[in-house]
Amino acid sequence: MTSLTQRSSGLVQRRTEASRTAAADRERSSAEEEQEPRRGETPEDEDGGDSKETRLTLMEEVLLLGLKDREVICKSDAPTGDVLLDEALKHIKETQPPETVQSWIELLSGETWNPLKLHYQLRNVRERLAKNLVEKGVLTTEKQNFLLFDMTTHPLTNNNIKQRLIKKVQEAVLEKWVNDPHRMDKRLLALIFLAHSSDVLENAFAPLLDDQYDLAMKRVRQLLDLEPEGESMKANTNELLWAVVAAFTK
Repeated sequence: MTSLTQRSSGLVQRRTEASRTAAADRERSSAEEEQEPRRGETPEDEDGGDSKETRLTLMEEVLLLGLKDREVICKSDAPTGDVLLDEALKHIKETQPPETVQSWIELLSGETWNPLKLHYQLRNVRERLAKNLVEKGVLTTEKQNFLLFDMTTHPLTNNNIKQRLIKKVQEAVLEKWVNDPHRMDKRLLALIFLAHSSDVLENAFAPLLDDQYDLAMKRVRQLLDLEPEGESMKANTNELLWAVVAAFTK
């Protein structure tokens, strides 16, 4: 009886989200019609039109949705431009003998029990990611007073970027589903796995109608049920991606 009540509550929530999304789509359609480009002008592509300031890293996308063994050898220590990634690559490059993927996930996240390796932990990851999104105009910074202290928060200020991200995730398992992980965009595939491990993937599916929601979750389950070891041995695969998947889904 309790599970039935919870399920019913979930259905009502998704229907409410779906209604809000439909209303928002109608408003956007009206606005787009009023602002139709003049003859000779070419509208920017929805994904390719973003400026460099609004292109998000994979970790930033996982954070935005939440608003959750092989040895790793650093083949290139060239800076990536992402502070967190460069910090992780520096640790990997300087560590001998090499650690496994599972070990690096534990070390960088601070989940190791070895006190001699605590210096590997990436500090204040969520706050640093949030500040990156503030700089890119996706979030803003506010101070909220909680009786005895002030807390810094980062509310969403550019909902269009989040909605495009949600749409991209939804389409990957619905309209653009290819039923083969090796034919999927590798970055999008990684996003789905990481978002699921971070418990934020379902946020992208909340606005869906019941049938769409069930289908999306069914296909996500297909991906989660894959055997990473076997997938990593297939032709033209990304071995590191599947090693990380194995570490998160074991």
